[in-house]
Amino acid sequence: MPTPFVEQIGSLGPAVLRAVDGFEQARRRLHPPAIDQLRQAMEPIRADLRQALDRFRAAPVDDGLEGFAADFESAAAHALQALDLFADDSPDPGGIARVLEAMREHALAQEALYPLRRTMPPVSLFFLEPAARERVALLDPDPEEGRRLGLMAAGAGPGARGGFSLYVPESHDQSTPLPMIVALHGGSGNGREFIWSWLREARSRRCILLAPTARGSTWSMMGPDEDRPALTSMVSFVREHWNVDSSRILLTGLSDGATYSLLAGLREDAPFTALAPACGVFHPDNYANGNLQRAAGKPIYLIHGALDWMFPVQIARSAASALEQAGAELVFREIADLSHTYPRDENAAILDWFGAGLD
Repeated sequence: MPTPFVEQIGSLGPAVLRAVDGFEQARRRLHPPAIDQLRQAMEPIRADLRQALDRFRAAPVDDGLEGFAADFESAAAHALQALDLFADDSPDPGGIARVLEAMREHALAQEALYPLRRTMPPVSLFFLEPAARERVALLDPDPEEGRRLGLMAAGAGPGARGGFSLYVPESHDQSTPLPMIVALHGGSGNGREFIWSWLREARSRRCILLAPTARGSTWSMMGPDEDRPALTSMVSFVREHWNVDSSRILLTGLSDGATYSLLAGLREDAPFTALAPACGVFHPDNYANGNLQRAAGKPIYLIHGALDWMFPVQIARSAASALEQAGAELVFREIADLSHTYPRDENAAILDWFGAGLD
């Protein structure tokens, strides 16, 4: 018979995954006029998670599972904190800050959950696209000692700037070159959080995933470009230590990360073979530094939301026109229900276009 502790694992696990998935769906639909409706939709999920976590904490921990219990409780607590912060509708200037902090807690919940996938199959399946779930044993084989695979980071601690988070598929054996995704966070963000916007697809399609953090509060778009040497160095480091397919290196980003992906990705000698900016702008420097001319023949998947309140969609339409006239191999996706947030549900289409399909 299962112990009370095991029974509570069976109760808390689904509640955590529903919370993490539900908040991911809410983030995709995050638009100022829709926030109250999204909060209401998340309330039953939050209540279920709180009750399940309380019962889990009250159950005596089985011998030998103390470490697992602490890690699982941490994941659940971060997920609940994300929902609590998001639900707080206090009418004060800190409202936006609370939503941003909720996003950080959501990322920390996933960071705590991911290592538990080896002992909790539903967690492993959660971090795979549905079409890849039948291949979980091939995508996540038993780890071999001494091999640097999975999640890792350099200088990516809380508040750190200029470091990176990195994911190398657990199935990588160095014999086959893998596509690489370089994903740039938005203003005030960091790679440690933004990596979770891409990890599921990178794991499913066996892509190396690099999520750098800007040296300053955002990417270098005014004054000296301090981020370009660091970004080049990070990409070179990954290529030196793992087998990267140099013909498939995608640079993508959100908001300021999208703006900078065009600035850095079109530079002379940039290693990126395709660009996929989302919800950014086409920086004026691109017209003066030769980037627009270098866009000729460059595969670019440009994404913008028709509801974007920060950068109106007309800006993206102008950028698309300029890139198309310059000869870029352009796909322009104007998404009717997208505001100024990351379109996670577009990742699969981006990677299909990029040539990193599901095996």
